[in-house]
Amino acid sequence: MSNPSATARLAGRREWTAFTVLLLPLLLVSMDVSVLYFAIPAITEQLDPSATQQLWIFDSYPFALSGLLITMGSLGDRIGRRRLLLIGAGAFGIASVGAAYSTSAEMLIAARVLLGIGGATLMPSTLALVRNLFQDDGQRGKAIAIWSGAMTGGIALGSVLSGMMLNHFWWGSVFLVNVPAMALLLALVPFLVPEFKDPAPGRFDLLGAPLSAAAVLPVVYGLKEIAAGGFEPLYLACLAVGLGFGYAFVRRQQTRDDAMISRSLFRGRGFGAGIALNTLAAFAMLGSAYFTTQYLQSVLGMGALEAALWSLAPSVVIGAAAPASAALARRTDRAHVVAGGFVLAAAGFSLIALVGTDSLWLLLTGTGVLASGIVAVMSLVSDLALGAAPAEKAGSAASLLETGTEFGGALGMAVLGSLGTAVYRSDLAGAEPTVRETLGGAVATAHRIGGAAGAQILAPAREAFVHGMQYAAWGAAALLLGAALLAASLLRGIGAPATPEPARGPGAREHEAAYD
Repeated sequence: MSNPSATARLAGRREWTAFTVLLLPLLLVSMDVSVLYFAIPAITEQLDPSATQQLWIFDSYPFALSGLLITMGSLGDRIGRRRLLLIGAGAFGIASVGAAYSTSAEMLIAARVLLGIGGATLMPSTLALVRNLFQDDGQRGKAIAIWSGAMTGGIALGSVLSGMMLNHFWWGSVFLVNVPAMALLLALVPFLVPEFKDPAPGRFDLLGAPLSAAAVLPVVYGLKEIAAGGFEPLYLACLAVGLGFGYAFVRRQQTRDDAMISRSLFRGRGFGAGIALNTLAAFAMLGSAYFTTQYLQSVLGMGALEAALWSLAPSVVIGAAAPASAALARRTDRAHVVAGGFVLAAAGFSLIALVGTDSLWLLLTGTGVLASGIVAVMSLVSDLALGAAPAEKAGSAASLLETGTEFGGALGMAVLGSLGTAVYRSDLAGAEPTVRETLGGAVATAHRIGGAAGAQILAPAREAFVHGMQYAAWGAAALLLGAALLAASLLRGIGAPATPEPARGPGAREHEAAYD
């Protein structure tokens, strides 16, 4: 059977330039996840939010983003991915200005919701356009590897950039940095990026859109709250409600010819496997972050900016992981490379399981090994899923990948966080409630008491947290080894090495002519 990549048109300089421009919104959307880490004290001082409002200042952005991904992916297939990208960029820029100059907590929350809506248009649009710009398998794999590395790096850079900006400017500056980048995007995209959309999309499902949000939001909320507060009845009820709406949404998609999630997506053998494996990878990545950020600040006693700077240390190795895995996948079976990525991530968790209360370099090494394996997996399975999807459904395919990432991350924090918290509370069974509840509570209590008495409270609490982190790390390592076996089974025969890239010829020039 012939290799489709052998006859695919190669992307040229213009496509790669367009791809570079598309990395701008990706970086900014991922940075906005963490950009408030250092700004919240200054925001609290000026806007005086209540405890509930402070939580929503953080959570309104990711909730709006995750709840609308499926809707925006389907909308982009219908109205055009470039058009949706431009609409989202405009909304993101306007919302950034609104957030920067907010005069009340309510205004800032509303601006963060609008930022999440804009982010929900940008994430699937950029990934879908990558699928359309790069028709050759090898080039698309390289592009998605870079895309994955940029997304991971953006989350880490957000907190560092926030700290640096706040050293020189007021808290609104962390939002205004988005504005010139979005203006540049609005100026360049119409000239560099061609329009792509489904030529026969059918009607937009007006009922399916709120159904998808009603399925995603309660589940994401419930999982995040379980990670923070345990298995309370309210949070379990949220999961049940979300799963109920999810069942109704799936049933509706199965009976409609113009469904938001086309059944044709799952006809490609690699699509469902790619979505599932990407979700497992997100489980590991976000689940580990739950512990490492607390370890740096509450166990080692670092300030927020110092912790953020140390967290960048493994970035050089992580940044090379995705391109290296893409290159390796062109030479050997993709199933072996993805399975190897999961094994590498399991090795990283095993190193984290050996961390003590003063093991900075061991933690950073384990985190670097873990993240390298996960980034390699996510770039390869994202490329696999997008390549298996019909080009006209690239927006819906990208939105499902992103939604899987949101689910996997929330599930990872809930499961691993709950396991670590259970061990922590068991080790401190005789401690006072505020100390036994969380490590943050123990740190606050110890600082309030001070002196030797405070140190006697803090030392066992730190040891209990590390003990819980070790249990969670061993559990995650076992899960990832199972994921490696699953990947080897699901992807067997799908990722055969591609034939050498064809030389540029008239076909490439015809593809470039689509821009003119």
